[in-house]
Amino acid sequence: MKNVREPFEGKRITVMGLGLQGRGVGDVEFLASCGAEVLVTDKKTESELADSVERLKKFPNVTFHLGGHHEKDFTSCDMVLKAAGVPLDSPYIGAARAAGVPIAMSTALFAKYAMEEDATVVGITGTRGKSTVTQMIYDALKASGKENLMLGGNVRGVSTLAMLPEVTADTVAILELDSWQLQGFGDLEISPNISVFTNLMADHQNYYVSEEQYFADKANIFRYQQGQDVIIAGASILSRISETKPRGKIAVSSSLPADWNLKIPGEHNRENAALAAEALRALKLSDAEIRAGLESFEGVEGRLQFVREINGVKIYNDNNATTPEATVAALRALDTGKDNINLIAGGADKGLDLSELVAEIERTCEGVFLLGGTGTIRLHEELPAAKMFESLQLAFEAALAAANPGSILLFSPAFASFGMFKNEYDRNDQFLQIVKSII
Repeated sequence: MKNVREPFEGKRITVMGLGLQGRGVGDVEFLASCGAEVLVTDKKTESELADSVERLKKFPNVTFHLGGHHEKDFTSCDMVLKAAGVPLDSPYIGAARAAGVPIAMSTALFAKYAMEEDATVVGITGTRGKSTVTQMIYDALKASGKENLMLGGNVRGVSTLAMLPEVTADTVAILELDSWQLQGFGDLEISPNISVFTNLMADHQNYYVSEEQYFADKANIFRYQQGQDVIIAGASILSRISETKPRGKIAVSSSLPADWNLKIPGEHNRENAALAAEALRALKLSDAEIRAGLESFEGVEGRLQFVREINGVKIYNDNNATTPEATVAALRALDTGKDNINLIAGGADKGLDLSELVAEIERTCEGVFLLGGTGTIRLHEELPAAKMFESLQLAFEAALAAANPGSILLFSPAFASFGMFKNEYDRNDQFLQIVKSII
């Protein structure tokens, strides 16, 4: 991007939410390097954020107010950069709006300036499948020989905003966008050039008051599109998108041809691939290039990822299944009709219905091993024979000991990660480390 410093140099920017995942740190590093006066505020204390704070101490133009927020930090600045997951009714964001201070989010800011440079922005959202579809699109473009590709949005440890200096007119940026990040697109009244909306299911009921509120944030992915833009809709969400009368062109994904053979299991992944294929057509790839890219795709870490086989037991990591529906999809994808799945699940409650998950567990599983958490308590009430464990290590050891050669060990939590783990990435890493440590 030309003049990348210009929008930020000399501005007083309050960054709300630093976090431990690396994206917030990358945002602050970028803003500070552009000459902004950055104030970082977070409810967590300095000791809780020690690693992140340490990375930023080299910048004299970065200051910290940690362990809580102060209203004046939000009303006496030129912009607030809001992290994902900030409550919708945050009094500090309310105070900033009342004072006329612009509110922005990292990925949306990137998209705004990237599109102003005539780059192509592709956004993918949905309750399920967005990570897989995002990676499918990126990998297929790369395999076809396309250059100047960027992968961002809800990607571990990646500050999408910090990629701005590399943006040119021929850049194609593929962004995974959750509902929180799409709040930022709504604030800036922008939508990606090409958008994919996979599906909409109950989720984040501990955050959103209603499904309408959840959909409203998701809908920012197409709400501000123009006539030349495209929204690609999964079949289950098509009518709801059509009712909103989007200004962009609606493209409906068709079934993947039966002779296209994917490496990743499950009917839901064929649906994901069909959505990716439609996006790739909008990006001018031929069907031959699309097929080659999708058939070579090996999956995403933490999403029904085959890790290894131990004593005839196949082990899968589905860490990012944070809803009951996602775990149901994993169970169906691995179902061999033999009731031979040993499931490790459990975590923090989102208030979602468990009836379908319980029925699928009873149909497909020979053993259930539960990790502690508010959601686990509800699940255990429905499955009293399931065993409870105080650590992932103990649950894995028990599940592996109970499994027979030819069985499957599936880690698919069905709930959020809060409590036993720092975050879902920590949960993922712990599981992989446990599995790989077995000799």
